[in-house]
Amino acid sequence: MNGVPAPRVTNRRLGRCLLAGSVLAAAATATGDVGRLPAQTPEQRYSDWVRPGFRPQEYEFRRNRVLDGLRATGGGLLLVPSSDGITHGGTFRQLEDFWYLTGLEVPQSMLVLDARRDASILFMPQRDPRFENPGRPNDFPGRPLLDDYRIRGIGGADDYRDIAELDGFLRERAGAGEILRVNAGAPGEVPDPVVPLVGSLDPVASLIRRLRDDYPEAELANAFEIVARLRMVKSPAEIMRMRRAADATMAGIRAAAGLVRPGVDERTLQGEFERACRQAGAQSIPFTPIIKSGPNSLWPWRVLAAHYDRRNRRLEDGDLVIFDVGCELNGYVSDVGRTFPANGAFTEVQREKLLVSTRAAEAVIAAVRPGVTLRELTAVAYGAIPDEEEPYMQTPSFFGHHIGLSTGDPALLDEPLAPGMVFTIEPWYYNHDLGVSVFVEEVVLVTEDGAEILTDALPRDPDALKALVP
Repeated sequence: MNGVPAPRVTNRRLGRCLLAGSVLAAAATATGDVGRLPAQTPEQRYSDWVRPGFRPQEYEFRRNRVLDGLRATGGGLLLVPSSDGITHGGTFRQLEDFWYLTGLEVPQSMLVLDARRDASILFMPQRDPRFENPGRPNDFPGRPLLDDYRIRGIGGADDYRDIAELDGFLRERAGAGEILRVNAGAPGEVPDPVVPLVGSLDPVASLIRRLRDDYPEAELANAFEIVARLRMVKSPAEIMRMRRAADATMAGIRAAAGLVRPGVDERTLQGEFERACRQAGAQSIPFTPIIKSGPNSLWPWRVLAAHYDRRNRRLEDGDLVIFDVGCELNGYVSDVGRTFPANGAFTEVQREKLLVSTRAAEAVIAAVRPGVTLRELTAVAYGAIPDEEEPYMQTPSFFGHHIGLSTGDPALLDEPLAPGMVFTIEPWYYNHDLGVSVFVEEVVLVTEDGAEILTDALPRDPDALKALVP
């Protein structure tokens, strides 16, 4: 830190340090000077570190709706895994379904929803392995999980058991012909994941692989549609969090737009955006902010992210700079997009193409109401795009996606919209022939009679956008 490189710790140096520590401890014991050693830190408790997300009744409501869906479609046991909790420095973030149904940030656990017995069972470790290190007990003082009754008051499951009992439980129930269910992440049959030669399986794919290997006679069924229908409709408490996330993101865009000018690099804008989001209360950034200018703006983020140092271009006079950004606040995310002129003025061509995007967005927003499907909104979007511009438009689904706990919340294209659904509308425009790319993305809440734009306080009109640039 402070510009001084940390000393390199070799095995020999580490051995000397450990030996020195042992000698000092032995000397203190021999001389009766043990009182000078640090006092053992007390055992930590989950509630000392974590604030509850929602009321237990909300988690109970969610689990009951899932159980209703299981019973209506054949019953069975739904297995919902937690994150393994392993980190290489990043802050822990729970797997979404587990978080949604329990509100708990515990690792190496499994929620089981038992449709036949109308019960929720949470299999947990006895202790949190992240708080254990026998070589450093003062820094890793331990934390009980299974026997901590205060944990049980947060998510409110019906039963709590040791994770070591899960295999025997599943063998017994699968042997009795019980259907095992998972949320496979998309509609259709449960896939058969193959362990790649290079790379690894995600947690749900890993679960599916183990279930097939360990219980080959069991029927494995997909619960994606049950979970999606529930998560697509946000509760008032969820919507309140999403409003705050949208507000923080808009504040971040405004702050970063105030630095837009030729000569400024993209990472400076990214840093200002993140600073302002965190100042507005955001705990995290759900995806690396996509801030791209000039030639960079013509490429989707997967292309730009393919190389280590690509995403730091300096803005030049005449460039457009695109913000496709979001933040996370109390677990819920936003995803907002705007386009700014680097020199404070759009050219006529740039303005014209930006209006292609904004008019398509406005047409879709005007068509949002309960009962309409996302496929129908796709047709609305195409109807608002001039025929000659269609080849340059991003064209999946309805030019957007559901958001909530993630920027890719589960969604069903043919499910009628209902009050409480929240999704983005983002008609991308990539014209490599002209070298012009523009973008606007709004967060929309379905209401009883239409739509509310949660990001409407941030302008999308070309004249108002250029006014945000100094």
